Amino acid sequence: MDLGKLIQLSALLCPFLLSLHFRIAGASAHIYSSQPFHDVGNSLLLYGGSEGIFASSRSLIRFENITLWRTITGKGHRSNGLVQAVIFEASDRNNIGGSAYGGQRSICCTPDLAKLQGCKQGEIIRIPSPHDPQWPILLPVRFKGKRSSAKMADTEILITKTGIYNLLFISCDPQLKGLKMTGKTVWKNPDGYLPGRMAPLVNFYVYMSLAYLLLSAVWFFQYLRFRMDILPLQHCITAVILLGLLEMLFWYLDYANFNHTGMRPLALTTWVVTIGALRKTVSRILILCVSMGFGVVKSTLGGLTSKVLLVGVTYFIASEILDIAEHVGIIDDMSGRSKLFLVLPDAFLDAFLILWIFTSLSKTLEQLQMKRTSVKLEIYRKFSNALAVMVVASVAWIVYEVYFKATDPFNERWQTAWTITAFWDVIAFLLLCIICYLWTPSQNSQRYAYSGDVDEENEEAQSLTGGKQDGDISLVKQEKNAESDREEDVEEDKRE
Repeated sequence: MDLGKLIQLSALLCPFLLSLHFRIAGASAHIYSSQPFHDVGNSLLLYGGSEGIFASSRSLIRFENITLWRTITGKGHRSNGLVQAVIFEASDRNNIGGSAYGGQRSICCTPDLAKLQGCKQGEIIRIPSPHDPQWPILLPVRFKGKRSSAKMADTEILITKTGIYNLLFISCDPQLKGLKMTGKTVWKNPDGYLPGRMAPLVNFYVYMSLAYLLLSAVWFFQYLRFRMDILPLQHCITAVILLGLLEMLFWYLDYANFNHTGMRPLALTTWVVTIGALRKTVSRILILCVSMGFGVVKSTLGGLTSKVLLVGVTYFIASEILDIAEHVGIIDDMSGRSKLFLVLPDAFLDAFLILWIFTSLSKTLEQLQMKRTSVKLEIYRKFSNALAVMVVASVAWIVYEVYFKATDPFNERWQTAWTITAFWDVIAFLLLCIICYLWTPSQNSQRYAYSGDVDEENEEAQSLTGGKQDGDISLVKQEKNAESDREEDVEEDKRE
């Protein structure tokens, strides 16, 4: 099996294998399936989720069927163990916990902190928020008697302040070691179930779908009109347009369904992530091949083919992993530091491809200048200028993206986080439009293709003589006319 078939097989199997690995994710519904509590400092803690929520009378966090299970031990059954659900906005994160005499910060109240701050020993330290004394909110659950389970009453917490909200389940009772929890919480925004950071992307994907639809209509009209003169390069451009259109449509369908029904189909999300990773990979490989002069200056890539395919597969894997981590099986807003470790490999490969593209483009321009093929040289100059602008913008955005995620560990800038995704879709579309403009199908498409030195010289002659093929005959006629003029002058001298 060659490398090309292996890549195709991997692309087909990847979504299927991922669908087996990840569990189905419900809306902004965080499902807890016998999840254990972990030792954090002097407490037992279970992370319940984190999302950006816009303030409204319809915004809420709802607790459904939350049940706590403790291990069957003598000590555990004699303890009326207390577990508290803590909801707090990111700006109030320092209002949970405290420290005595400048020592290590602890979540649970200790004897020293009970004397200093007046907290109740064995419970969570809570400092009222200056914006609203009722926040952070604590919801207690107690085990009764010798029961091994304790159920929290189903309740709803209304959100009256826009922000990034966090939910923690904490117990300060060491006898509850081995504690587990089942149930779910539902997080709802004013207009639906989409997390706040995703909500603006619904309208964005509508506009991007319309833009790709318009581009595909114009391109396919030219494609069908001059179908007899289509180049292999133009086939690749067609594939990128189709992948881009499918990606934007599927993202819109995924988000619209998520927002309306509260369910995010795993198969749909996995496929759209895979289509997006494939589109980004094919786009970058297309630009790299164009920069190398494939089909224009040279007929093949020679020994570089395997290297180009290797870089393409590596980029596809890195992009797929990043998108899967952000979208498939994940509901809440990931922290900036968590994203940073996944963004770096993708950004590094982008920077590597940019360097390779410009190096190859410089060599291609030199070859075209040496061959004096003005038609192709002019196209490549326009392409290099456009690519330079896009690359400068991309590098600047990569730096900004890394800075954005590194300096926002608690995801407090969640309302503008959607622009990180949107920028790459917009710049990819603009560059695709430029490539479509420069290599649009036409009756002269074959003049862009690699055809050998002899044909390129004929091409140059045609371009200099206004597209006529009888340039040599014209020169012969001019010489004959000059000779006849000289003969007439000689005859006139003899007559004189």
